[in-house]
Order: sequence, then C-alpha cells, then structure tokens
Amino acid sequence: MKHETESKCNIDEYVEVFGNKWNLVIISNLRESTLRYTELQSRMQGINAKTITTHLRKLEEYAIIERKIYAEVPPRVEYSLTKRGKALLPVLKAMAEWSKKNPLLKMTENEANGKTEI
Repeated sequence: MKHETESKCNIDEYVEVFGNKWNLVIISNLRESTLRYTELQSRMQGINAKTITTHLRKLEEYAIIERKIYAEVPPRVEYSLTKRGKALLPVLKAMAEWSKKNPLLKMTENEANGKTEI
C-alpha cells in the first residue's frame, strides 16, 4: 500500500510541473537560450508579471530553472534551464509529437463512442 501512496505523490509532483501551461511555456522559451525577465515576459502573451514571477520561483524551487542576478545598477536577472530542466526537453518533445498524432479535440467516431481500435 505504501508503494501506491509514493507513486501518487510522485505523480502529483509531475502534474504540478506539466499540468500548468505557464510552466511549459516558460520551459519552452528557455530551451534554446538564457533570457532576461523582460525578454521572457515579452514572449509570453496573456500572463501578468505576478503570475510569471510565481511560476519562475516554483520552477527554480524544483531546480528546473536557475536565476542569475548580476550586481549592476539596475540589477540584471537572467533565467536559464538547469541540467535537470534540459533533461525535460525530450519529454516535452515526445508530448508535442504525441499531441500532433492524437489531437484530443478531433476524435474519431469510434473513439467518441468509447470503442477502442487496436
């Protein structure tokens, strides 16, 4: 029984990261390069500064991204993927490929009626 509880907790942790579109958008934007906060913000439409900051902190807490603060005036802050964050990129690519092959909004008639084709 303990194993089921541990598995559920692990799944909950992954859903926390993958189940939130803003986390995925942040990771996707950082996949190719390090970005300053304002660059990241300009690439993300429909999200306010507080929400971005909240998600950046959570991803930093999970060691998926790192924040580097430069002692300048004005201060410069850059975000990049950690080694752990970069390890997620193949998973995200696989999810994107799966979604192209299996669009959830376009089910076949059999799928809509609960019939599975093998």
